[in-house]
Amino acid sequence: MEEGRRSRRDLAVDGLLTVFAVGFGLLSFSGYAADIHPADRVPEWVLWLDLACLPLACAALWWRRDHPLAVAAGVALASSFSTSVLGALTVALIGLAIYRPVSQAVGVAALTVVLGLPWVVLVPATAADSVLTGILILVMLSAFVAWGAAIGSRRRLVDRLREDVRRERELKEERLAAARVAERRRIAREMHDVVAHRMSLLSVHAGALAYRTERAESGEAEPLKAAEVGAAVRVIRDNAHRVLDELSDILTVLRSDDLTGEDDEAVPQPRLADVSRLVAEAVEAGERVTYTSDLPEGAEPRDPVQRTAYRVVQEGLTNSRKHAPGAKASVTVSGAPGRGLVVVVSNVLPVGRSVREIPGAEAGLAGLAERVQLEGGHLRHGPAHGRYRLTATLPWPQGRASGAPGGDRRKVS
Repeated sequence: MEEGRRSRRDLAVDGLLTVFAVGFGLLSFSGYAADIHPADRVPEWVLWLDLACLPLACAALWWRRDHPLAVAAGVALASSFSTSVLGALTVALIGLAIYRPVSQAVGVAALTVVLGLPWVVLVPATAADSVLTGILILVMLSAFVAWGAAIGSRRRLVDRLREDVRRERELKEERLAAARVAERRRIAREMHDVVAHRMSLLSVHAGALAYRTERAESGEAEPLKAAEVGAAVRVIRDNAHRVLDELSDILTVLRSDDLTGEDDEAVPQPRLADVSRLVAEAVEAGERVTYTSDLPEGAEPRDPVQRTAYRVVQEGLTNSRKHAPGAKASVTVSGAPGRGLVVVVSNVLPVGRSVREIPGAEAGLAGLAERVQLEGGHLRHGPAHGRYRLTATLPWPQGRASGAPGGDRRKVS
């Protein structure tokens, strides 16, 4: 907040404190004037001067946030002969202990005691009254300083905690952003491998077609039959269409962020048919996993969707092993063209752990959600009915098939 500018809350607090300072000051002055009866020791004009200090001290409280030391010192000076400023002194001294080091508040309190000694000695009627008044002043000033110091300490603690939370949120956002960028880079590398494979197929078929045509034109071989030309053209056309699909996916990834980096070595791209192998490996490793597949025969979604479904199962089983070791897990893959592909990985929640300890939106799930979103699907995860469920819904348009058989309806455990 800029210096001199106050929020509505600050204005309301300042108003209430001013009302308190006026009320407490008038109460102190009335008791001083009526009960102590200082007329024989204090001239009447001093009483009027005492009362005149009240509005000045209350007005000075407006600057207590920006200049707490100066305001507290000025009110302390006035309190040496004015009892009506005790309310303003209370507010100023507490404010000084809040906004400045406690040593400054202790110094102003000591100054108040020193300046008030003549009044304590001369005004009360008896020595006992003077001692009692001095003790009361010491107790009050000490309480004001301690109160202000406690409030200031709590405010600084809250500010530090808020700053720690803000920094932690920023670090978490940076980690999640880095996870998303890393996942996009991996997706781009996988797509690069697939496109390179498709382009190599195009090059081989086009080169073979050109070579056979040249030999036929030179009379070294028989001319190609129409069926052979048609088959070669269909292969080139199909692979060209798939290359266009892969290039579209790559452009989506590359437009999201700068994904420059060295490519990893080419690896076989996982498909839906590899999910059973992934589950079998988990079972061989000692994990209790059941796998159910309910897919139509002879139809598969496009390759990037299959790879994403494979990654969903992989991430789900990894989280199950990490956060619920020994718990029974299940993998379900279902869907059909026009209805979409649904992949569900769930496991029993471990006993003795709260929901907050179960895996949440950490880096792995953040990258997985980014991958699913890039494919046009959505990812849900969280505990429900005693199980932790990871569900991915991916698009599978009507009539889209990879052309490779492998759809099945089976259960593996």
